[in-house]
Amino acid sequence: MRRAIAVDGNLPPRAPRWAWVLPRLAAILVPIVIGALLWLLHHNDLDDQRTTMISDVLWLEQNLRFQMERNLEQLRLLNIDTVETRATPTYDARAQALIQNGSGLVQIVRLDRIGRLRSVTPAAAPDQRQRLRSLAVFTEASRRAVQLDKPIYSKPFNLDVDDPCFAIFVPHYNDRPADVIVGVYSVHALLYQMVPWWFTEKYRVSVMDANGATLSSKSRVQTSDSDLSYQVAFDPPGQGYTLAVVAYHHGTRLLPALLMMTIVLLTVAILVSLWAVKRHVQRRHVAEKALREEYAFRKAMEDSLLTGLRARDLDGYIVYVNPAFCQMVGWSADELIGREPPMPYWAPEEMAQTLTVYEQIMAGTAPHEAVELRFQRKNGERFDALIYEAPLIDANGVHHGWMASMLDITERKRAEERYRQQQDKLQFTARLVTMGEMASTLAHELNQPLSAISSYATGCLNLLDDSNGAAAAESDVVHTLRKVVAQAQRAGQVIRRVHEFVRRREPMQEPCAINTVVEDATGLIEVAARWRGVRLQLDLAPNLPPVQVDKVMIEQLLLNLIRNGMDAMAQTVADQRLLVVATVSHERGVCVSVSDRGPGIAPAVAAQLYEPFFSTKQEGMGMGLNICRSIAELHHGRLWFEERANGNGTTFSLWLPVE
Repeated sequence: MRRAIAVDGNLPPRAPRWAWVLPRLAAILVPIVIGALLWLLHHNDLDDQRTTMISDVLWLEQNLRFQMERNLEQLRLLNIDTVETRATPTYDARAQALIQNGSGLVQIVRLDRIGRLRSVTPAAAPDQRQRLRSLAVFTEASRRAVQLDKPIYSKPFNLDVDDPCFAIFVPHYNDRPADVIVGVYSVHALLYQMVPWWFTEKYRVSVMDANGATLSSKSRVQTSDSDLSYQVAFDPPGQGYTLAVVAYHHGTRLLPALLMMTIVLLTVAILVSLWAVKRHVQRRHVAEKALREEYAFRKAMEDSLLTGLRARDLDGYIVYVNPAFCQMVGWSADELIGREPPMPYWAPEEMAQTLTVYEQIMAGTAPHEAVELRFQRKNGERFDALIYEAPLIDANGVHHGWMASMLDITERKRAEERYRQQQDKLQFTARLVTMGEMASTLAHELNQPLSAISSYATGCLNLLDDSNGAAAAESDVVHTLRKVVAQAQRAGQVIRRVHEFVRRREPMQEPCAINTVVEDATGLIEVAARWRGVRLQLDLAPNLPPVQVDKVMIEQLLLNLIRNGMDAMAQTVADQRLLVVATVSHERGVCVSVSDRGPGIAPAVAAQLYEPFFSTKQEGMGMGLNICRSIAELHHGRLWFEERANGNGTTFSLWLPVE
């Protein structure tokens, strides 16, 4: 089945309304969802950082406690060894080593059982030793450690102005109260020696007193305002100290941020793509709407056409027909589309001619002008069609088949036939009228040669009865008889011309001398001219070539022109009624002109002069000049008129070609 051009022309249906709502709803929801995910991710990331920071702080606090526990054990062993061995040099070396171990101890002080200062490692200046003796915190802590017989931490005190300290007092009993070893911790040294480097890269570590004042800090770099901080009590040993940690950096970490940024960028790209698609769909919707309107308009024009349209592909299959074509042939589009020759509307009696035209079209050799063919309708009725066939070429110049426009010319041909028959009848009627008009003329014309014959015959009888001069009488009789014969032949020619003129026959063209035709025509009407007082003047050019004409028709044409010239001079002064019939060689032919001295032809009359049934005569039928022009055209000639010089009459000219 061949593909057919859609005659209904339905375009794809429009997208449903919800199809437009969903992208807009998605465009609104996607940013909201992405924003919520970003907020949740940021919030979870802060929670993770806080958890990590608390874990790090607890680890740091635990690490400090472990180190201070180890220092406590070292101080206890140092005190036991010192009391039992009394080895002062060994004590100094071990105390010095303990301080240099980097565990936060800055001094190791040895007190006796009543709190008196015995030694300071490293050696202190006298004013510093005096300051240690004067510290109430120092004395109180020593006393309590001896009384409780266990290590205790002192309250914070300052050895220097900017060096907050605290101390661990380690007593030793060996059957009697013994010395107390005091390990002095500097907060600055504790932080700088015990806090690892990687911890300070992430956090700012500070030790704060009970009033919130910062006693010491690992770093001097100030942190930005941040809510990512944590404090833990450093008590004991600090007794009111607080270990505060603040993160240098917080917020979303790099990798999740990169992932989210990627998601955001992709989301933006999707939104931009949706926006571009929306614009494209809108433009397409506008184009489809314009296409629908344009198609509806073209379909309306197509349905309104009275000309049948038919498209065929290169193989001759019908791919498209319009309603006018279907109405002409009586078959529907569904019945015709996809059909191959012979078509159902081809008339059987015209099958050979129609097939020949079809093959010429398929071969591309069909004539460019229209072709007339006879088809049949579905009900068997025949009709005449005028077909214009042209190549079907698209906008890219590709030849897809053939496009034909078809007109039903049955009524037109019938009208032409009726008009032709009417013309024949009018010509026949004109001949009859002319014959009637000529009847009286011919009667008078025939009366002349017959009267002459009678007179000549009487003369001959008189000569034969005369007995004198027989020889002379014989020559006169012969001469008279020749005139009788000539007049009889003239009467016979008149009768024969009338017979040929009245008889209906096809044009019989033969070579004729135009001057002879003119003489014969004027001979027929010269009697009528004398009656009307019109002088006929022949101005015939010699040696004119013969013309191929129907002599009787040309005589009829000239008789009509001469008669019209005489009628035009009806009101002319009698001595000026001159009708000149002239012949001349003109433009590869001969020209016969009939000039009168009438009033001429008015411009309004001239425009309608050759129209059928238009006449300025009361008794005229208005067919004379129309018939004359038809006779001229039948002989491939021309008939025209022009005003004579000085407006003195009109000249009608007949030009006939010379082959």
